Amino acid sequence: MRFWKAFAVIGLFLSIVSGPQSRAQEEYPNRNITLLHGFGAGGNADVFARIIAEGLSQRLGKPVIVEARPGAGGTLASDRVAKAAPDGYTLIVLTGGHSVSGALQKSLPYKPVDDFQMISTVGFFPFVIAVNTNHKFRTLADLIAAAKEKPGSLTYSSVGVGTTQHLAGALLSSMTGIEMVHVPYRGGGGPINDLLGGQIDILVDSLTITAPQLAAGTIRGLAVTSPSPWFSIPNVPTVASTVPGYDVRSWLGLAGPKNMPQLIVDRLNRELRAVLETPAVREKLEAMGNEVRGSSPDEMRKLVTSEIERWKGVISDAKISQQ
Repeated sequence: MRFWKAFAVIGLFLSIVSGPQSRAQEEYPNRNITLLHGFGAGGNADVFARIIAEGLSQRLGKPVIVEARPGAGGTLASDRVAKAAPDGYTLIVLTGGHSVSGALQKSLPYKPVDDFQMISTVGFFPFVIAVNTNHKFRTLADLIAAAKEKPGSLTYSSVGVGTTQHLAGALLSSMTGIEMVHVPYRGGGGPINDLLGGQIDILVDSLTITAPQLAAGTIRGLAVTSPSPWFSIPNVPTVASTVPGYDVRSWLGLAGPKNMPQLIVDRLNRELRAVLETPAVREKLEAMGNEVRGSSPDEMRKLVTSEIERWKGVISDAKISQQ
């Protein structure tokens, strides 16, 4: 009898402790969700985040509010999410720059894999190396020749130190033996505006930023960073056609802080993948030049881990200094 009384007391205790947590998970979400990204308004991560937020808001029945927290190549936003409560109400759109920072930065205020709960990838894309249409460069070979003739005379943009755009330019410099000046921005429309205004020579940016300008004829695409021509800009040659072996592609995905309840992770993964299968959303993302592809949380975790290792190898082989 005493045994059964003790057992009942233990059961009551466990139900009291786990009850609120279980109910919170079952009721998720019951308030607004914040979706952060680490770059400026109007940039690639911002556009992605807003498309995802709209779809998730409809699927979850609660507003998903996008918040830009630009700076330090996305690490400010990542740090905030890594330290947030793991309740599913603070999420982030991670970019390939998250893996680049993990490889390039000597120290980060968080662990780029272990401090995050990966939820699903969203899409994959290359970058475009471009100049103002008024610029004298007609080809990537022209750029390389000019840079060799006058080392340090050309400037190229990125959306922050330690971003994939930064490494794309650094890798080009390393593989061709040229020297260019890196000009980091906080993302958004700053780089393209300064390219059009003549403040910088070369733009390295995503198709979200470059495709409309290519179509309008205001910029000239010298090369795309994928190893083969990209489906949405087939007339832009690859960097690899001039610099054999060059290959830089990036990705975006949804994540949150570690230790999120599995029920919430599963719900977010299921709803996000449903959003990505929506014809209107897929058309929007593909029109921006993205290969749309969802994943399981484990697949995204493996991607981030493998990308960090890949970039460590690139940085080492190219003798790029860690920041």
